[in-house]
Amino acid sequence: MREAPEPLSACEEPLASRYDVALLDLDGVVYVGPDPVPDAPENLRKAAKEGMRIGFITNNASRPAGVVAEHLASFGLEVIAEDVVTSAQAAAKLIASEFPKGSPVLVVGGEGLYVALEEYGLTPVRSSDAHPVAVVQGFHPDVNWVMLADGAHAIHEGAKWFATNLDLTIPTAAGKAPGNGTLVQAVRAAVDVDPVVAGKPEPPLLETSIERLKAKRPLMIGDRLDSDIQGANAVGIASLWVATGVNDAYDLARAPKNQRPTYIAAGLGALAEKQPGVTVEGGKHTCAGWTAEVVNNAVAIKGEGEPYDGLRAILSAVWTAIDGPAEPAEPAKPAKAAGRSRRPRPKPAPTADSIAIDAALHRVGLNT
Repeated sequence: MREAPEPLSACEEPLASRYDVALLDLDGVVYVGPDPVPDAPENLRKAAKEGMRIGFITNNASRPAGVVAEHLASFGLEVIAEDVVTSAQAAAKLIASEFPKGSPVLVVGGEGLYVALEEYGLTPVRSSDAHPVAVVQGFHPDVNWVMLADGAHAIHEGAKWFATNLDLTIPTAAGKAPGNGTLVQAVRAAVDVDPVVAGKPEPPLLETSIERLKAKRPLMIGDRLDSDIQGANAVGIASLWVATGVNDAYDLARAPKNQRPTYIAAGLGALAEKQPGVTVEGGKHTCAGWTAEVVNNAVAIKGEGEPYDGLRAILSAVWTAIDGPAEPAEPAKPAKAAGRSRRPRPKPAPTADSIAIDAALHRVGLNT
């Protein structure tokens, strides 16, 4: 079984040299809506020239892999359908592993699911009247109440329920919008079971991507801690968080252990760079020219240099503080009235929400 590297690990060579395949999330990492993230295509072309295979994986099941590849190619990237793995394909693989070829599967979603099911030898159907063995649900703008209700009817009749992902929101050019998880909740309110989930942070999509892209040393790259980074940690692979999408530095500082990335960066330019580590001595956390420590439930930081080196020091200090045990109890003091010692109470350990980081982020130039 693979084991993910420690958060904030050092890498003494460019990431594109250390890892053979990049598993890139799309929304918020490569593009937002129809447009590329600034400099993302150029940085990916540079990584490809260093020998890194560029793979694109997405929880969004609305479009077939070939259509996604065409979209990416419009940015000047050399992409074919085999470089793209969708949650629709991961879900179809799961269904095909349980039911024989030709089995009818009700689609609550769009074209991406129809194409994926046919790729795995299954028969997509549009109505519960076809007596489907399974229901597969994925995001598409055209999903409506009739489709959701028909999916619920089929599940009530015994069809096994699969969902491509549970993302509550998706990024759009106009801001956040409801995602597949919101629609799944609507169906869940009408049935008595939970779906089998294919997309991140559950393992099937990443495992399918590693297999299809023939990755030996994969690097998951994403913007969402609760899907991209948590998914990478769940399957034991390295991860790179980039600040171009949903989560920000505040979210990183509050991330639970299973959502902490191996590496952090402003964007995909990090693929051509080495990654500094953090050294810890006497409660002080140092990365390059910055040193941070938690004092009285606030992060104090000194130094100068690159903002993300400062962020690494801040994160290391905060995570160490919130992961540590509660402070030792003060010595017992005699109680005047009873003549007995009062039971000492340990000081509570700080929490992610109780540690102030705003001033430290401003100090390093990351006041978001």
